[in-house]
Amino acid sequence: MTNYTHLRSQMIRLLELLRSILYPDVFDELEEEHTAADLEAMARQQLLEVLRRVYQEPPKYEDVADALFAKLPAIRETLETDIQAGYEGDPAATCPEEVMLAYPAFEAISIFRIAHELYLLKVPMLPRMMTEYAHSLTGIDIHPGATIGPYFFIDHGTGVVIGETTVIGEHVKLYQGVTLGAKSFAVQADGTLVKGNKRHPNIGSNVVIYAGATILGGDTYIGDNCVIGGNVWLTHSVESGKRVLTAREQTEFVTTDI
Repeated sequence: MTNYTHLRSQMIRLLELLRSILYPDVFDELEEEHTAADLEAMARQQLLEVLRRVYQEPPKYEDVADALFAKLPAIRETLETDIQAGYEGDPAATCPEEVMLAYPAFEAISIFRIAHELYLLKVPMLPRMMTEYAHSLTGIDIHPGATIGPYFFIDHGTGVVIGETTVIGEHVKLYQGVTLGAKSFAVQADGTLVKGNKRHPNIGSNVVIYAGATILGGDTYIGDNCVIGGNVWLTHSVESGKRVLTAREQTEFVTTDI
């Protein structure tokens, strides 16, 4: 069996280095000042060490590292939109830097954006370890397989769950306690769960989902420009431009046009 001792601490160190590259003026926690080239060299070495431990059958580690580092500018570009969404979406935010340093949502989202790229590269274990680390810090549980568009913000954040096959559009805002989850799990003849199928909802663009709402199912779609009220339970789709105030018996919606 592979020895995974210290893998979690290596993963945490890798995240610190990668976020230091993305925002050296905010997240560089190293005691000594380093150049951008120094940070990248340290992060690359740390990544290679972690990759050698998580793969059962070694790929070309350098190719995986190259692919991730090539994505860092795009990750930062998307994070800039998330910061903007947080600052503009919360009247209590005094500046963008406060969103980055004090808001659990940005902690979770910034880690998720990195983990998601590793998930797309099919790196085993590491992406999930990263997002579960963020979960332990913030109470926000985002699976690295979820697809989340730009300008994403989670207000307060505690108790939010976003499943693996969730797809979220642009300019979406969630409040605490929101669950985007699976309605049920398909089972094979031998009783084991079917994996890899679409289990979680799609959320359109310009959607607000208030605290405690639960939206379940792989065929559930919340259309663009919808508002989903607090504590609503949904397992069926909602047309674009609707405001869902309550959902009774899973099939009867009380909606209004926005």
